[in-house]
Amino acid sequence: MDSRRASAAGLGTIVRRSLVSAIFAFCAVCVFVAAAFAQLPDRARTEALARRATERLQALQREADRLASEERTVLGDLRKLEIERQLRAEEVRRVDADAANVQSEINTTTERMASLEASANAEQPELRVRLIEVYKLGQARYLRLLLSTPDLRSFGQSTRTVAALAKLDRDRVASHARTLEELGRTRRTLEQRRTELAKLRATAEKAQAAALRAAQARADLIRDIDRKRDLNAQLAGELQVAQQKLQATLRDLVTGAPAAESVALPLRPFRGDLEWPVTGRVTRRFGRGTASNGIEISAPAGADARAVHDGIVAFAGIFAGFGNLVILDHGSQSFSLYGDLLEIGVKKGARVEHGQPVGSVGPTSSGSDGLYFELRVDGQPVDPLQWLRKR
Repeated sequence: MDSRRASAAGLGTIVRRSLVSAIFAFCAVCVFVAAAFAQLPDRARTEALARRATERLQALQREADRLASEERTVLGDLRKLEIERQLRAEEVRRVDADAANVQSEINTTTERMASLEASANAEQPELRVRLIEVYKLGQARYLRLLLSTPDLRSFGQSTRTVAALAKLDRDRVASHARTLEELGRTRRTLEQRRTELAKLRATAEKAQAAALRAAQARADLIRDIDRKRDLNAQLAGELQVAQQKLQATLRDLVTGAPAAESVALPLRPFRGDLEWPVTGRVTRRFGRGTASNGIEISAPAGADARAVHDGIVAFAGIFAGFGNLVILDHGSQSFSLYGDLLEIGVKKGARVEHGQPVGSVGPTSSGSDGLYFELRVDGQPVDPLQWLRKR
């Protein structure tokens, strides 16, 4: 009897211990399952952020490839323009050399004409006297020569002498006139050539200036492309750092190790790729009107105003001039503002994912329904249209 009681007591102890162990095991399983379920939202969020980072990195790589290809094309154009500019410069130098030669010929011709005219002016009095004397002889020259000569032989010699002198004077005058006429034609031809060369030089200078401007424009474009490539590399680097942190967080979540602090994607790498906070038409642009620091987008009342990027709610409440206002902090002094809300759907300190509603559209200061949206990067307002996705 005692042995049966002892056996029963021992069995009861074993059963109780088994039950306790089972309960502890069940609790441990529950804790593990609870932890696993608790990690599911964090893991899903981290995976979504990692996918978004990868997609944006791929887009930045495509942009980098496009910029590199564009720069190669522009560099090729620049080399061609440099050759064109050198050819035009050589053309200008050649035209200048031709113009200098023509001017030298004009100067030489002008000097010859001046010398001939001076010689003619010096001989003109004597020549005029001889011509007048010959003219005075007229038809009676033979009679006068006959009366003034002692014999016929002298008369013949005198006649021949007078005729020879008259012919010599006429030939000299005619030769002088022909020479002056030829020199005049030569000078007119040279003057025409000089005019043509001046036109050629003006044309060559314009072409040279155009080639220089085009080359300068290509050089400026290359500098702009280099600046964009540097910015692209910087943004890709920022995004890669965030992606590495996300991968480390995912590994921690998979292995069950304590996850590091929450990782957020930087805003700057998503310039030009942010989704619109609402679907609608821009009715007021950046830098215009009272909403000079942001834009106003028309949308039906009650439509969801969605976060353009992940962030923390830094402000949610009424703010003078903005009505119901939500401000999201995206880190690194980057913020997005959603004003003129009909209702606010988030609380200060809450984490908001991109695309998540932060409130609903209400009436704006202009009286129509819409959303006031503003972006601040490095603490300074920027044109949201340069950051939102083109549509």
